[in-house]
Amino acid sequence: DFGRSSELAFVVEPSDDIAVQEQPLILYCQVEGIQPITITWRKNGVMIVDNENAFMLANGSLYVSRFQRVRGDGSSDEGEYDCMAQNHYGLVVSRKAKIQAATMSDFHIHPQNAVVEEGGVARFQCQIHGLPEPVILWHKNSMPVNTDNERYTLLPKGVLQITGLRAEDSGIFHCVATNIANVKFSREARLTVSGSHSSVYKDPMILVGPENLTLTVHQTAVLECIATGNPRPIVSWSRLDGRPIGVEGIQVLGTGNLMISDLTVQHSGIYVCAANKPGTRVRRTAQGSLVVQAPAEFVQHPQSISRPVGTTAIFTCVAQGEPPPQITWLRNGQILETSDHIKLKNNNSTLSIYGINQADEAIYQCLAENSAGSTQASARLTVLWADGLPSPPQGVRAETVSATTIQVSWEKPLQNTKEIIGYVLHIRKAADPVEMEYQEAVSKSTFQQLVTDLEPSTSYSFYIKAYTSRGASKASEVTVVSTLGEVPAMPSLFIKVINSTTVQATWEPSIKLGQHEGFKLYYRKVHLSQYTGPVLLASNVTAYNITHLDASVVYEVKLLAYNQHGDGNSTVRFVSLRETVERTVLNPPCDCMKDEQNNKTSTTGIIIGIHIGVTCIIFCILFLMFGYRGRLLMCKSVQEQLSTPQIPRSQRSATGLVLNGATRRDRDERDLNGKQLDMNELERLFPASPSQEQQEKGITSAHSPSVPHDETQISTLPLDEFSIIEEQPDPLPKNPNGSSAAAPAPDHGPANEG
Repeated sequence: DFGRSSELAFVVEPSDDIAVQEQPLILYCQVEGIQPITITWRKNGVMIVDNENAFMLANGSLYVSRFQRVRGDGSSDEGEYDCMAQNHYGLVVSRKAKIQAATMSDFHIHPQNAVVEEGGVARFQCQIHGLPEPVILWHKNSMPVNTDNERYTLLPKGVLQITGLRAEDSGIFHCVATNIANVKFSREARLTVSGSHSSVYKDPMILVGPENLTLTVHQTAVLECIATGNPRPIVSWSRLDGRPIGVEGIQVLGTGNLMISDLTVQHSGIYVCAANKPGTRVRRTAQGSLVVQAPAEFVQHPQSISRPVGTTAIFTCVAQGEPPPQITWLRNGQILETSDHIKLKNNNSTLSIYGINQADEAIYQCLAENSAGSTQASARLTVLWADGLPSPPQGVRAETVSATTIQVSWEKPLQNTKEIIGYVLHIRKAADPVEMEYQEAVSKSTFQQLVTDLEPSTSYSFYIKAYTSRGASKASEVTVVSTLGEVPAMPSLFIKVINSTTVQATWEPSIKLGQHEGFKLYYRKVHLSQYTGPVLLASNVTAYNITHLDASVVYEVKLLAYNQHGDGNSTVRFVSLRETVERTVLNPPCDCMKDEQNNKTSTTGIIIGIHIGVTCIIFCILFLMFGYRGRLLMCKSVQEQLSTPQIPRSQRSATGLVLNGATRRDRDERDLNGKQLDMNELERLFPASPSQEQQEKGITSAHSPSVPHDETQISTLPLDEFSIIEEQPDPLPKNPNGSSAAAPAPDHGPANEG
């Protein structure tokens, strides 16, 4: 009994039918329920009045004596029929039955003459439209084709296939179409089988592939695929999505046609026919889509319910089908109109009726319909109303207390107040739907309620019900009142120092501040009483730079939000720019010109050191070319002269005679090792007449920039005339800009050049 109201429900509903011209038609309708029950019929939504051509039988069925597709007045018996049943509980409407006239058109495709060589494939086709779908049979030479011959395949859509042709297959073919409306014959076509079977190789080729089909569940689908080639190709089927076709209800007709019986929605998909050359991967393919529709059917029926006055009634109706069905609700046979207290949700699957009253008592129907069919289910709503319930509360008033609070007061009902156990206050934003309503319970001795946590500047509706153990009273009158406006909240203010004269004020996005129109910004020196401002800023602004400030004083910055109700509380911050100024003094900017000169001095010192090392290497190579051991010793002596730091003049007498930076005591120590340098060797090394270049050549050693450097010249003198000559340092040439051409490098200790 799912989907039925026990008070009134259909047992048999009219079904779709195809009527024959000038023949009688009966549409069945059977109802059960509490008598008396009245049954009426409609066609295309218009009430049918009994007449000599169409009238209702005693059992509620509709009888059409002579069905006519087109009558003399231009009307037609074709259309959508439904029956309605009514008793004092309500009214229900049956599903719509589609009635069509049986017809048959002329053939729009006739078979064509064909000449095919022996062993080949012949295909004839004829097509005709009709209701119901005509049955097509084939005749050869005016005799029905022998369907027991496995080489002959008849497909439902009027196709005849003949494979492995032989000479005896030649003849004249035509088709015969039959339905309840008529019988028709196609034109004739001649088949000629020529020659003998050829052994010439032919690539596989698909003559006719599957066509796109749209069918309904439980019907049969035939996907045609006929292929030729030599050798004879192998025909196979697959689904484009890779899913298996399965075996249940699957059959191959002839040499490659696929037939699927008892279709389901899962059979929908794209099917691929492949013709393969035996033993190779040579293949040809063709594809067609199959769409299987399913009429609407209910997964969950609505259930009859009983609810007290003032409560909520909910009906649920869930249907499935392919394509997905559309759901429509009826109330006592009329399309249900939604309102503030009647809502449809979840794609019309859920019907909710809020604050029900006696007028809502009815039979509600759910109609589910798609292109494959329709169905209906009904349920009844019973509104409970007990005698002796209180009358509605009186004198409901609502007064605004603040931006978030309203006080509601009322007076007790006028009748039946002894059994009252409490009151329920129903609260809702005036702009919200009924389902957004919420309630607050109040004791029976209380006649006012403070409603808090409301939104500022918002209208609210209120009504009261009195409750007893047997049910609730009717609702009181509804009162609507608005909360007061509210100034914005305090913004969160942050101050950032940009430089010695500028700070940046930033604050939170305006969405956190409630309803506001903008911001006001003030600032002042703390020792002054007068503010600068206000600076008016839009509600979407979240930062502002304050410039031209005095770095020597502390500033106070104040920010507030405002709206039509006034200014909100302000946020105050203090900021000092003195630290920024002090950091600037302690960290002055770099002197780039001075750093550049220092870099030049360091570079010059490196160049001088490289020159000294290269000079030493050249001397060593010259001495090695002579091959004398003494020359090698002298080279070492020169190296020591270059690497030994010069000592002050006051210390030279104490340490002995210095020759090119080496003391006599050092030479004596080397003499003790058997490496004495004789005079002849010295005379040879230092000729008596040195060249001008040798006299002017000197070795420059690195000194500290604050100490003048010495130049020591090497010359050859007799031993008795040998003496130390101290020369004053030549002044270094100056650059046009006043700096030295080559600044000496700092003296950090002995230099080890070369």
